[in-house]
Amino acid sequence: MNVLLLYPRFPKSFWSFEKTLALLDRKAMLPPLGLVTVAAILPQEWEYKLVDRNVRVCTEAEWAWADLVIMSAMIVQKEDLLSQILEAKHRGKQVAVGGPFPTALPNEMTSAGADYLILDEGEITLPLFVAAMARGDRTGIFRSDGEKPDVTNTPIPRFDLLEFEAYAEMSVQFSRGCPFQCEFCDIIVLYGRKPRTKDPSQLLAELDCLYKLGWRRSIFMVDDNFIGNKRNVKLFLKSLLPWMVEHNYPFSFATEASVDLAQDQELMDLMVACNFGAVFLGIETPDEESLTFTQKYQNTRNSLSEAVNRITRSGLRVMAGFIIGFDGEKVGAGARIVKFVEQTAIPTALFSMLQALPDTALWHRLEKEGRLRNKSANINQTTLMNFVPTRPLEDIAREYVQAFCDLYEPERFLERTYRHFRLLGEATYPKKGKAAKKPLNWKVLRAFLIICWRQGVLRQTRWQFWPNLWSMYQHNPGGVSSYLAVCAQIEHFLEYRQIVRDEIEAQVADFLEAEARIKPEAEVMEVLGSLKK
Repeated sequence: MNVLLLYPRFPKSFWSFEKTLALLDRKAMLPPLGLVTVAAILPQEWEYKLVDRNVRVCTEAEWAWADLVIMSAMIVQKEDLLSQILEAKHRGKQVAVGGPFPTALPNEMTSAGADYLILDEGEITLPLFVAAMARGDRTGIFRSDGEKPDVTNTPIPRFDLLEFEAYAEMSVQFSRGCPFQCEFCDIIVLYGRKPRTKDPSQLLAELDCLYKLGWRRSIFMVDDNFIGNKRNVKLFLKSLLPWMVEHNYPFSFATEASVDLAQDQELMDLMVACNFGAVFLGIETPDEESLTFTQKYQNTRNSLSEAVNRITRSGLRVMAGFIIGFDGEKVGAGARIVKFVEQTAIPTALFSMLQALPDTALWHRLEKEGRLRNKSANINQTTLMNFVPTRPLEDIAREYVQAFCDLYEPERFLERTYRHFRLLGEATYPKKGKAAKKPLNWKVLRAFLIICWRQGVLRQTRWQFWPNLWSMYQHNPGGVSSYLAVCAQIEHFLEYRQIVRDEIEAQVADFLEAEARIKPEAEVMEVLGSLKK
């Protein structure tokens, strides 16, 4: 059996960073961990080829070679996934799909022509699919019926199928699930509220595999809440530390965590000791009423600004997610988010309008209230809310666009980045011994020169770029390379903030035009109704 693993394209988004990646000649931020895990679970006597369409197109020879095409996608990849299903069927291929988007909206997959729907978690449903293939079944839908797999049995992903040089970071997974109950979150729908973790030895074997394959750069721990099971994550970190020392710290790590990380100094110290350099926090909003309404209680127990500062001073660069459009939200939410980000000096602040994702508690509540505008969702920064909010949609959209543009005004972004890295310089970092000198990397040198030219000469930012770089060299010399890497993100946001403005304003105009047409119709119906009475 020749299996083509096909990963759909992402649209331009907050995390796509095309212009930043181009500085280092990379094509994508992260590889498709789900598909290489699928390849490890399926029969190893089958042959596999992987094509990530974010890296390159599928060749005619690869299409011709394939007996079966397997695709996985998130909701944001919807457009390309559906087009690739059609392309595969046009070529007469059997198509199987899985992942978060097909699991959430399986009817869209069957409508597009997919033959097999391998839904929920693959450790349970992939064997069902293999058995159906062995029986000669030409179609099938495979579900776990609420059962959650024991991830300690998950095999090492087939990292050998990846084109390493195409990616800025590698990805691994330690846990699935989250103990919290945020109303808008689909993670607890997909993976449950009881975090399941791999054995420390199991994940170390994955790192061994990456090490032997030659990977020596950053690894993103893709857990939706890395610290959901604090006991187990500490056991893992205590096993990881001697491995990192023995291998002379070959990787740096980043991950996602809940903001209560700030209350566990031992955990933060362990992460820093293991060369974790960054953590993404779901802060969402500084408005406590909105946090309470959406059941994100873990963000209301302590000061959010103090939590960010505590995590930063421990040595972890903070990235954070923010959302506008919660029910009951007061005017000025966008400005309050900008103020919070500036006060806490968070460089990379993911900002979106709230979306009701399929099967979440928010989705079901809004559906019951008759407030869903459409039954699709898209976690992207260029998409209007898919439900009727409690204040005018156009007002929320205007606040959102203004706040997004303010956050990524170049001088403000670079100043936040500088202040954040000065705080990081106050942390105590582990001694890593004497590392072997690396040969001069032309790609890195070229990227450095381009950043210096654009930010230090061409743009108005030149007046802050050089003083800040010199100050960083004096006060946090070990953080200079990471500092410049974050500064490089503005190369992406300069273009992307204009895309956000243009696309949201166009959608708002269409929305208001449609509302203007509907309103007279409603008034006519009201008059007719009163006449009948």
